[in-house]
Amino acid sequence: MNIFQVSSKNLLRRKLRTFFTVFGIMLSTWVLVTLLGFNKGYEQSLSNSIDGMGFQIVLTAKGCPYEAATLMLKGGTGLRYMPEDLVRDVASRPEVLQATAMLMHAEFDPNKGENGGTTVFLGVDPKTYPSMKPYLQFKQGAWFADDAKDEIVLGYEAAELEQREVGDLMILPGSEVEYKVVGILSRTGTQDDGMIYLPLTATQKVFKKEGELTMLGIRLKPSVDQNAFEESLYQLPDVQVVSMAQVKNTIMSLVSSAKAIVMSIAFIAFLIAMFGVLNTVLMSVFERFQEIGILKSMGALPKDIFKMILIETTLLCAIGGLFGIVIAYGFSGLSEAAIRYFLPFAPTGSLIIIDTFIVVFSFISITLIGLIGGIYPAWRASHIRPLDSIRSE
Repeated sequence: MNIFQVSSKNLLRRKLRTFFTVFGIMLSTWVLVTLLGFNKGYEQSLSNSIDGMGFQIVLTAKGCPYEAATLMLKGGTGLRYMPEDLVRDVASRPEVLQATAMLMHAEFDPNKGENGGTTVFLGVDPKTYPSMKPYLQFKQGAWFADDAKDEIVLGYEAAELEQREVGDLMILPGSEVEYKVVGILSRTGTQDDGMIYLPLTATQKVFKKEGELTMLGIRLKPSVDQNAFEESLYQLPDVQVVSMAQVKNTIMSLVSSAKAIVMSIAFIAFLIAMFGVLNTVLMSVFERFQEIGILKSMGALPKDIFKMILIETTLLCAIGGLFGIVIAYGFSGLSEAAIRYFLPFAPTGSLIIIDTFIVVFSFISITLIGLIGGIYPAWRASHIRPLDSIRSE
């Protein structure tokens, strides 16, 4: 019988203890794999969501993003607007591949909530906006037929709040015109879910903003130098240039900081697993004090005892690690559903991505824990003196 077989049989002698140790390692591995998968999935989904916005550059009136945020969150003095002629001039430049003009309008609705609330409308061009927002999919219906019809499209949450379906009529706050609901968007997990979309020309007319716009989304041709184009836009009076590349870099920097916190939690899972293994194997060594002494008196060398104990700890971690990886992979969908429940505005796409690298890294890491956690118990067992063990009770 070799050392490996002896180590395996030793683990089976205390089945309940071995089970709970393996179970603890399995939970630690589950946490580790899920957190690593979340790190990868969330960053990739966020990156894809930003890239999928369709806008490389957003042109707004100066101060517009800040006042818009204040208006929607706490109530403000109003949005700022750009002249439509200026926006059309930028959109017609040869460097521009696609551009879509937008008009945002916020209106206080006394029927929204207990104390009323702000409803946000977005006037868009049905010919250009959908192609620049490819992630917007419809739960019901479709976009309005043309730019001037009295038709609206509701975001997912806006439809739930207004209790509307395709075909219903709505009277907008501040207006007496009836608008027909022609589409309801699927949930995106973004601010788009709360929007009410109107044709651009109709929005300008009903809210008395003819000739004015709040935003211009721009996508450049592949050969264009984006930095040089942005510099040319800075020369325009009273406009603000928002580069989505800069926004992405800023967001990714914040995500990197959050990843450090996630990895700290994973490290804690490492420590829990290591000390659990150390405690289990050390108790096993104390219980087999006389047995180990007898083995040494029969000719077993200290290195043989050391290897036997080290193999036991490695087996515990390897088995627990394998089960943990299987559980993490099998329950990744449930874990993602839980994350979306607590983070309703998480980006679209898979939030947990468990690839080969994560599986191999996690298995090797947990197995190394077995080696590290088993060094002291193995050293302690290898230094047991046969005479002392025989004399002990």
